[in-house]
Amino acid sequence: MSATPQKNRATRRVLAAAAGLATVGALVAAMPAGAHDRGDGHGHGHGNGHKPRTVDVQLLSFNDLHGNLEPPAGSAGNVSETQPDGTVKAIPAGGVEYLATSLRTARQGNPYSVTAAGGDMVGASPLLSGLFHDEPTIEALNGLDLDVSAVGNHEFDEGAAELARLQNGGCHPVEGCYEKGKKFKGADFPYLAANVTKEKTGKPLLKPYTVWKKNGVKIGFIGVTLEGTPDIVTANGVKGLKFHDEVETINKYARELDRKGVKSIVALIHEGGAPASTSYNYDCDSPGAGDGISGPIVDIAKGITPKVDALVTGHTHQAYVCTVPDPSGKPRMVTSASSFGKLYTDTTLTYDRRTHDIVRTSVKSANHVVTRDQAKATDMTRLIDRWNKLAAPIAGKPQGWISADINGRGSTAPEKPLGNVIADAQLEGLAPADKGGAEVAFMNPGGIRADLVHKASGGEGDGVVTYGEAFTVQPFTNMMNVVDLTGAQLVSALQQQVSGLNEASPKILQVSRGLTYTLDLTKTGAARVVTDTIRLNGAAIDPARTYRVAMNEFLAGGGDGFPALGQGTNKLVGASDLDLFNAYLAAHSSATAPLAPPATDRITVIQ
Repeated sequence: MSATPQKNRATRRVLAAAAGLATVGALVAAMPAGAHDRGDGHGHGHGNGHKPRTVDVQLLSFNDLHGNLEPPAGSAGNVSETQPDGTVKAIPAGGVEYLATSLRTARQGNPYSVTAAGGDMVGASPLLSGLFHDEPTIEALNGLDLDVSAVGNHEFDEGAAELARLQNGGCHPVEGCYEKGKKFKGADFPYLAANVTKEKTGKPLLKPYTVWKKNGVKIGFIGVTLEGTPDIVTANGVKGLKFHDEVETINKYARELDRKGVKSIVALIHEGGAPASTSYNYDCDSPGAGDGISGPIVDIAKGITPKVDALVTGHTHQAYVCTVPDPSGKPRMVTSASSFGKLYTDTTLTYDRRTHDIVRTSVKSANHVVTRDQAKATDMTRLIDRWNKLAAPIAGKPQGWISADINGRGSTAPEKPLGNVIADAQLEGLAPADKGGAEVAFMNPGGIRADLVHKASGGEGDGVVTYGEAFTVQPFTNMMNVVDLTGAQLVSALQQQVSGLNEASPKILQVSRGLTYTLDLTKTGAARVVTDTIRLNGAAIDPARTYRVAMNEFLAGGGDGFPALGQGTNKLVGASDLDLFNAYLAAHSSATAPLAPPATDRITVIQ
């Protein structure tokens, strides 16, 4: 469900062509000595002109923005809210014009407010940001007054040198400066990468932590990305880097901060979990602390030293405010704010001036919807308009027509309508003998970044798919590969969707027309793929036969937990995935005969 990276776009750019309130979780933990004396943190102490014993620090956080400066289109731009009667309502949310307003409103009356992010601020971005190597997003984050962010896996999509440029500024090494007389300034907040070191020197790539200070209040932030980043980023993106265990790294730097007298610590972790409900206001502490959440973050949270007071997480694009026990058995807040700027989390950290630590019994947190019925932040509107003008000559070009929404990112089904369109486009473009002779195509679900939405995004008219909209669906501009794989390797690849690295969180490949099989989710591991049902154009897969298989270069490198796909031979490199997608739209649609959403009948699912 989370991000799936792809390719160093620098080498071939397309330029050549808070209404809702979540359940409040209160933590129970050992109180520092004398915590019962606390003032209310708003200037009311115990007389005598002394500062109050405690002060409430507001921690605002969000994650997985992915360069979504404009409100995400279609179902990918909704959050689910469970109503008092148990029904679920979809609320349109997101867009930095509204996120800025939400954050600025939330900060009012909170003199101690710090804003942090859980990674994947950039990468897999819509055209408005992706076309300009995400400079517009960094500029927007500066305007949002972001104080600190962890790196996510997508911060490595274009490699360490490009990440350093996003941090430090400077114009793009190939494309130069985008606006005459303007040099890109870089992020005015620190990107933290505590668990990423340079292979040659062993030294951290970026700062491992930072300390936020105000009027004697000090809070340390440690930032990590998931240790498995190299499994989900192309080799070029992580070249020369080593990724370390999240828990060991955070515990190491928490000890270092503690020795320096920083007792209040927040971990920003680009790894997450899956709550039992997709509603942002679901109580994942029911019936007990952390009972309603699963996934990698649970074990990570249980291993992180009690010196850390709260965890801001991401990567899975889910919404949750949970408490998970720390190693001493005391509950600790773990939060995530969905994705694309649709939610933000407001956490209250009560800081004890005497112990310099957070009173964990007082920690409260809630997710809030970034609704689109509030005033837009005018500075963000100006920023979007400025970059849209630069992108317009490319962004607005029609590529095809659709008769209705074709859901990709917004579909929760194993087989997605837009996944079928993309896989069919890849097969069609690479089936000719001189293009690779492909017989079947596979598309990784995480590489589908949006829906194709029927409603017009600008002045193009309903049903028109523009270049910008197509780019938003396929923003990586991965080159396509056609390789030889045996039938046995093909079957192994299908089994790896639900086993190995993908067993806990299956990644169901989108398949081209002609490939059919049954997925039995009542079983476990590789057995979920019913092998004797696998057919290609009606014929059973022959384990000994060689098949020509099309896929993007990320999958062809074994990415996303598919080592079998990395065993291909006799490779032919074809056009980019985006070019094939646009060519398919042009060939199969017109204003009078738009492309309809395809049937989803290739994978039979037993649940």
